[in-house]
Amino acid sequence: MAERCSRFAQSRDKALELFASKGFGQVGMRELASHLGLTPGSLYHHYPSKQHLLLDLIEEFFDELQGTLKRLQRRKLQDGCLVALIRAHLKLHRELPRHFRLVERDSGCLNPDQQLRVEQLRAGYEQQLLQLLGTPAGQGEATRRATAHAVANLLNTAPSWFQEQPLGEREREALLENLLSGAIERLVGTGPSHSAVA
Repeated sequence: MAERCSRFAQSRDKALELFASKGFGQVGMRELASHLGLTPGSLYHHYPSKQHLLLDLIEEFFDELQGTLKRLQRRKLQDGCLVALIRAHLKLHRELPRHFRLVERDSGCLNPDQQLRVEQLRAGYEQQLLQLLGTPAGQGEATRRATAHAVANLLNTAPSWFQEQPLGEREREALLENLLSGAIERLVGTGPSHSAVA
């Protein structure tokens, strides 16, 4: 049983690689089964559709994000919380680049119920972000949600901004850390000023 589960975990990794490289919409069930070395019937035994596999991979991604935030919360960081958060996300980008690409590019391929599930996962993650970072007193709920959404988008998309630039890894990480910390400090009101531009 353990060996079979391990084999299927390897198949999931291969599926993730195929989806990330070709695009979810460009991969059919037969091609997917062939790529995994399975028959279509045995693939259907695990997942009734391609979308179910995609949702499973996206849920795995949000589990990783939320696990990262929980570890940071347990450490009860005060000073340096933002830097630790940024570094943790940059590390996840290095470890799970295909997951980030899949979520950003292919979530819209899910059916409406599955998209609702992804939105629930995203909202939970964004709520955790705000609990970790805090927000200025007096912000309305809609502003808090928008702030959380903006912070999450910055953390999850910024590492791809400089992929084409001829930068070493250290230079790229330092640039991202400075850029993200400045932007997030302004968004959550911990920087020099968070008043709106007139």
